[in-house]
Amino acid sequence: MPRPKILVFQHVPYEPLGSLDPLLKESGFRIRYVNFGRNPDHRPTLDKYAALIVLGGPMSSEQIDTYPNLLTEVEIIREAIDRDMSVLGICLGAQLLAKALGGEVQRNPLREIGWCDVDLTEAGAADPVLSTFARRQRVFQWHEDGISLPPGAVHLASSPASNIQAFRHGEHAYGLQFHLEVDSSLIERWLSVPENQATLQDEAGQTDPDEIRAQTPGSIDALQSLSRATFSRWIDRFELAPRRRPLPSR
Repeated sequence: MPRPKILVFQHVPYEPLGSLDPLLKESGFRIRYVNFGRNPDHRPTLDKYAALIVLGGPMSSEQIDTYPNLLTEVEIIREAIDRDMSVLGICLGAQLLAKALGGEVQRNPLREIGWCDVDLTEAGAADPVLSTFARRQRVFQWHEDGISLPPGAVHLASSPASNIQAFRHGEHAYGLQFHLEVDSSLIERWLSVPENQATLQDEAGQTDPDEIRAQTPGSIDALQSLSRATFSRWIDRFELAPRRRPLPSR
């Protein structure tokens, strides 16, 4: 029997699957990346894939004129939802998932960069995936846009700077504004890549890269344990046979 396949949308090389990559491979999945930074005109199909993962990126989900692939991604995410596929959106991916579901994305008054707390809602504490979290959980963040809760979605986690930190639609689609997939080397990469320097300079006085570096050794092990537990639960909920919603009766 062929191993099930995961389709992954990537926007920049320095935002990969991170800790999700070995976990998916250990679980027997094959991974196919679609790198929209290299091939913005590509339009992959969802046939024969068990799930769709949409990763983060420095662009805003509103920058469709500059990144027309974002519109393509929203359309494909909407198709995945219509098929009732397993979907995971991380940061920008969560924002695109929200847009696909009819939600809105807007600039937050404050960026969240570094180690920040999120609070589970009552629904989050009972959620089959995010109930791995403590009621107040320290996670790693790097985003400046916020999400309005899409119609029909379940609000799972919040923070003072960004009310919708996590949400679920149906049984199989999750959006996470925070980054469970990072390790120490990936955090250092984000702090160092030239593409992020303008943001960090703009955040001078609010965000200190050296403080983030100092906090990381004391926080990363717990985050990686949480990452494995949480993503394992998401994977365990896969139903590998195709799922299609029944057509309404006439």
